[in-house]
Amino acid sequence: QVQLVESGGGLVQAGGSLRLSCAASGRTFGGNAMGWFRQGPGKEREFVAAISWSGVSTGYADSVKGRFTISRASAKNTVYLQMNSLKPDDTAVYYCSARTGPLIHIRRDEYNYWGQGTQVTVSS
Repeated sequence: QVQLVESGGGLVQAGGSLRLSCAASGRTFGGNAMGWFRQGPGKEREFVAAISWSGVSTGYADSVKGRFTISRASAKNTVYLQMNSLKPDDTAVYYCSARTGPLIHIRRDEYNYWGQGTQVTVSS
């Protein structure tokens, strides 16, 4: 099993920044690509960003490209999501995820493990 714990959410004004962190642990963790998804009020959970196990490949939703950056620590068990130029539309619960494979994917059903989520609220 893989356990994921997110942190770093909060309330920020439009134009501000936040950095989310996700710490991964578990006996079977290793070789996992990881991703961030979000679910806004009344919306489905949607892809935000993903990073390969090596950290070389990344992918972003069009809505966050150029504003958000995903990265992972050299030890590979912590993933970050740096969010800049935040907009009210970015308000959502952000979920960290991991898949049993080294390559990134944008489909929610490709991810096997999920964190509990962290709330991000952007005020106008």
